[in-house]
Amino acid sequence: MGCAGESYHNRKVIRQNVNTAQILLFTYNRLWHTHECVKSLKKNIMACDSELIVFSDGPKTTEDITAIESIRKYIKTINGFKKVSLVERQVNLGLAKSIISGVSEAVKKHGRVIVLEDDLVTSPFFLKFMNDALEHYQEDERVISVHGYVYPVHATLPDTFFLRGADCWGWATWKRGWDLFEPDGEKLLVEIRNRKLERDFDFGGNYPYTKMLKDQTRGKNDSWAIRWHASAYLAGKFTLYPGRSLVRNIGADNSGTHTGKTFIFDTRVSEEPIMVSTIPVEENRYVKNEIERYFRRTKPGVAARLINKVTNSFK
Repeated sequence: MGCAGESYHNRKVIRQNVNTAQILLFTYNRLWHTHECVKSLKKNIMACDSELIVFSDGPKTTEDITAIESIRKYIKTINGFKKVSLVERQVNLGLAKSIISGVSEAVKKHGRVIVLEDDLVTSPFFLKFMNDALEHYQEDERVISVHGYVYPVHATLPDTFFLRGADCWGWATWKRGWDLFEPDGEKLLVEIRNRKLERDFDFGGNYPYTKMLKDQTRGKNDSWAIRWHASAYLAGKFTLYPGRSLVRNIGADNSGTHTGKTFIFDTRVSEEPIMVSTIPVEENRYVKNEIERYFRRTKPGVAARLINKVTNSFK
């Protein structure tokens, strides 16, 4: 039996023989979101060539036990992938520790990974883009990661582009990239201030990333994502993005413990493949300016609090 995605769009895209990366999926207590995430992944043209590893965090309270058990039961029924493995955490690690430990373990063994959280729905061409990019740029140390989500800016963006730093909604990296992750938020914050990079780090002062990092050091959030972004940014590394989003976040719907409801991040996923080609490895100023306009238009103070909540929905 072939992949679930093999007949999608009459197979206009030819699968390439690439070293498919493991897919790491991090879940907690949201069964519907997990189901939607997996359902979309199974439609990907490279699903049956890929190994899926699901990390199920342990319960924070006794009220979460039933939901977590339901998710684990569902995970054990998943098919359509080369292999499906379940890592059941006995205690609650929280999102940050769960992702940091899970990614660290996987890249050490396998060299490259694709990372998703349970509230991300993907395009049928997400895995192809990720694997193609991981293969294409694997030897280029200027590139630290690949990302699937793109903010819904008004402008038409190039097919692919680079931004300085890293991101967290459907991403991939190599061991050499993850080795640069600095877990000490205070160290990152001091370096950003000493190098007077706050304004650029904050997208021209339009998005309070520096404040998010400061809040992390003070225990106001437990975001691994802001530390991943800051680590990549300070190292002068770049992330490759698609010009059309290959990921949609369905988690900003009040379903998470610390998640608000908003539509400002909502976007449609691409129904066509995005080709990976050689482009200059440098920050695309046109795209960055468009994202800055998007942040101004969507009231970045509100957006920052919401994205903080989304990235900490397992806290």
